Amino acid sequence: MTHQVITSLHSPHVERVKALLGSRGKKIRREESLFIADGMQSLRSALIPQIKSAPLIEKLYLTPTGEEKLRGEFSSEIVDAQEIIPVTDAVMAAMADTESPQGILALCKYRALSLEELISTSPKRLAFFWQIQDPGNAGTAIRTADACGFDAVLFSEGSVDIYSPKVVRSTAGSLWHIPVVEDLTLASIVELAQSGEYSVLAFDGLGSRDLHDCQPDKPIIAIFGNEARGLPTLPESIEKVRIPMKGHAESLNVASAAAIALFHLGIAGSR
Repeated sequence: MTHQVITSLHSPHVERVKALLGSRGKKIRREESLFIADGMQSLRSALIPQIKSAPLIEKLYLTPTGEEKLRGEFSSEIVDAQEIIPVTDAVMAAMADTESPQGILALCKYRALSLEELISTSPKRLAFFWQIQDPGNAGTAIRTADACGFDAVLFSEGSVDIYSPKVVRSTAGSLWHIPVVEDLTLASIVELAQSGEYSVLAFDGLGSRDLHDCQPDKPIIAIFGNEARGLPTLPESIEKVRIPMKGHAESLNVASAAAIALFHLGIAGSR
């Protein structure tokens, strides 16, 4: 369904999008389970999601150029199934969170997934991030877990809002490929670890075991700590693993460490 072209910068549509992207956006996103995705990279995945729990497109705002791009890649059947709201370039510029908008912006609805729901699907590879704060790191972690064949990404309470515009953009569409669970307590992960159903590896530069020696023979939970403070206090039964480094760097950025570890556990180790 297509609406009339929005030309006013004071349209309720503009105000709604700006509210979701603004300084109070997190509160509104949580209350209404809505977020904004912009650009072709996100929309390619949003229009053809890979998981049942993927966010849904509620409204699709398009400039003439944006619509031309979208119809150049997708069939009319896929595009016309959306509620399309045409906007002028000026309106898109007022809405978008980027300096050079691509003329494509979607209002998306998500459903918060619980740990219990996720575990009921018998996931084999899980990545848990404790109090990750940087939006770029969080988005890259989701994208990396997706690329490495993990079944879900878990974030502790106190982590960055994964539906903030910077995180959504950093996932490069992976929010529609891999389940994400937010606001988990450390206790819930420790309980899962102690169930005996998973091999649990906590990544620490001072870990006693080398990543190269890790070839788990059962489902995995990989745990990564905060950017500045590292890992939280964990039971001694949870094994600490280090990533070997040949050069002189003292440590790795959490997103870089996750990329190495998840590749090893998800791809290299399965060959």
